[in-house]
Amino acid sequence: MPRKLFGTDGIRGRANQEPMTATTALSVAMAAARLFRRGAHRHRVVIGKDTRLSGYLLEPALTAGFIAQGMDVILLGPLPTPAVAMLTKSLRADLGVMISASHNPYADNGIKLFAPDGQKLSDELEEQIEALMDDPEKDLAASDVLGKASRLEDAQGRYVEFVKATFPVGQRLDGLKIVIDCANGAAYKVAPTVLWELGAEVIPVAITPNGRNINDHCGATHTDLMRETVLLHGADVGISLDGDADRLIMADEKGQVIDGDQLMALIAKAWAAQGRLKGGKLATTVMSNLGLERFLKTIGLGMIRANVGDRYVVEAMREQGCNLGGEQSGHMVLSDYSTTGDGLLTALQVLAVIGEAGKPASQVCRLFEPVPQLLKSVKVSRDVMNDPAFLDAIKVAEGKLNGGGRLLVRKSGTENLVRVMAEGDDPALVESIVNDLIAMIAP
Repeated sequence: MPRKLFGTDGIRGRANQEPMTATTALSVAMAAARLFRRGAHRHRVVIGKDTRLSGYLLEPALTAGFIAQGMDVILLGPLPTPAVAMLTKSLRADLGVMISASHNPYADNGIKLFAPDGQKLSDELEEQIEALMDDPEKDLAASDVLGKASRLEDAQGRYVEFVKATFPVGQRLDGLKIVIDCANGAAYKVAPTVLWELGAEVIPVAITPNGRNINDHCGATHTDLMRETVLLHGADVGISLDGDADRLIMADEKGQVIDGDQLMALIAKAWAAQGRLKGGKLATTVMSNLGLERFLKTIGLGMIRANVGDRYVVEAMREQGCNLGGEQSGHMVLSDYSTTGDGLLTALQVLAVIGEAGKPASQVCRLFEPVPQLLKSVKVSRDVMNDPAFLDAIKVAEGKLNGGGRLLVRKSGTENLVRVMAEGDDPALVESIVNDLIAMIAP
């Protein structure tokens, strides 16, 4: 069994190739069931998925593994990742599973696991699951106590009502024309429904999944479709989700992108004014723009940085007593409502601020000018992060910034990439630093 299956967001890989095979999914399920089988009660696990073709491969394999260990399986069908987290807790399940590779192309897939409280598993629990996979068939259930599988028919309706309940009481979206790009992914039904039921005029795009078009020139990582549709229809705002709807990028009425940093600034300012922002700060990652940090200081708020990955943001939020955190890429965690990133729920909080202000999104949602920032990624075939010459070059680059910016070089947790990000007030210097470092490791 391969080691270190879990990355920064569960297990991920190309479908039908290790580790994303039916065999590995079966073993993961049996091992996770052994770890989370606690007590004499009848155990249950909920399984959701996005719209990838390979979901049909992995869902039954996971189901078989849990049944073999005596756990009952509740199938949710296509549903956002945050809905799976919510329903894990709501249904008093012992474990939750989301089958998704998030923003990756359809050929990839992944497995994310949730504890009974709806939180993503810690590194320690994931390591325990991997250890148990050395003997996945140990402690199999007797034939008379095998698990059963059933489908929760109202799973989408439960999530729709849950998300609507997070919108301010008495406030509506009447009069707003909203473009919603569902990335042909897990939210293709629930997201337009929520917006329409709250009163908006909804223009949905990328809502016809075929198993292969998830995130294909649409969604939070490809915002052109959403921005162009906003301009074409004269919409007030655009919302773009990714394949499993746990991240969000928006656009104003001019088609200008509103990224995660701007969205966090907006919600933090609004919540602070309402006395709702806990800890007087928000949690974000090392990737967030220096401009966000400077803006928060001007309004008396703090910012803490965690490693990349919404799981690490959540851990930082718990440690610091925050109820707001997120990533520049669009993962936003509003812990008063959800245990993980929820793009649709976050969009409603932003729409509430826009509606309350009674002004165009372009005037409401851009609270600071980002510091010039450049991020480039390059595929690697060697361990450059332990190359002395490369490490020396990083130190030289940091010296050039001279405290007037930031440099971040890290290996991706989900792909075989090294990412180089620099930011500072001098854009020419930022560009030269990134390009020089990339040139050293480019194949």
